[in-house]
Parts: sequence; C-alpha cells; structure tokens
Amino acid sequence: MRWTRGVLAALVVCALSGGPAGCGGGDGHGPEGDLPASPVGTLLDEGDEQGRLYRDVGERGAPEVGIEVQQDSSGGWDVRLTVRHFRFSPRGARPVPVVGRGTAHLSVDGRPVARLRTAEYWLSGGLLPRGTHHVTARLYADDGTVWAVHGEPVQSTADVTASGPGDGGPGPEPGASGPDGGSPSPPGGTGPE
Repeated sequence: MRWTRGVLAALVVCALSGGPAGCGGGDGHGPEGDLPASPVGTLLDEGDEQGRLYRDVGERGAPEVGIEVQQDSSGGWDVRLTVRHFRFSPRGARPVPVVGRGTAHLSVDGRPVARLRTAEYWLSGGLLPRGTHHVTARLYADDGTVWAVHGEPVQSTADVTASGPGDGGPGPEPGASGPDGGSPSPPGGTGPE
C-alpha cells in the first residue's frame, strides 16, 4: 500500500511540474530541442487579413525583420530577410508558439505569395509587373499567430518599382520601410537557414 501511494504522489508531482518533462523523462526538451511550451505573449482580439490573431510581446527582445529586394539578371527578384531575436522553424515543428521562432509570410501588394523557413527567396518577375509594388515580410509563430509589438504586426515592407517583366530595368527603390513607415535599422544577424 505504501508503494502505491508513493507512485501516486510521484505522478501528481509530475503532472504539476509540466508533465513527463518535469519528471526527468529525458532532458525536458521537445522533439525539436525546445523547452516545453508555456504562455507566450498576449493574444489580442485583432488579427491579420486572414483572421490570424496577433500575439503581442514586449518590445525588449521582440522579433524583428528587415527586407531587401533586388532584381536579378533573369528578370526575377531576389528577396533577402534579416531577422533579429528570431529563428526560422524547420518543417514539422510543433504548432505551438515558442518565443522568437516561426515562419515569415511574404506578400506582394497584400496578396500572400509564400511562407518562408529561410531568409532567402526568389520571386518570379511575373509577380511584379510594370509599376511600383509593396513586398512585405511578416513574422508568424508556429501556431499561426502573428508576432506583434504594441498591437502592430512585426513586419517590414520594401517598395519595388518594376519597369516590365524580364526587361532588366531599374531595380527596387532604395530603402525598405519598417512597420512605422520609416527605414528600419539593420537587424544584427540572421536566423539559421
């Protein structure tokens, strides 16, 4: 009888301390090497164009993203993201929010184009016909929520002017704008690719 109570007490302690990870069942890390999920930020009632809620985090240590878009010799566009306090999640990552981790969603003039798990992407010239376009990278957590600071999504937009598909015309207008409309300061490093 005493042994049974001891096992029961151990199970209660395990449950209260975070499940199997809190009971010495391994190293306490998930399959991707992350700590067990805990509440991350505050879910806001507002969301993006697809209805994904904003996950608001404090300004200190919040994810940041910058974007640069340059036309290549084939008429396509090379997109390069710079991130800070953020790393890209591998395919198969658990759909739970982990501080500073997730994917970047790329859009052209508000239309979704790609979900990125790396800092580089190539856009077909056909996606940017003649004229000025807004290429935006926005950061998302693994559960599909939008990383936000003070209720504003963590994103960066580059204004790109295309003179025509594949004609080798001028590249993007200099500079990219951050969420406040000003030029972003270059983040200090990129996440693993």
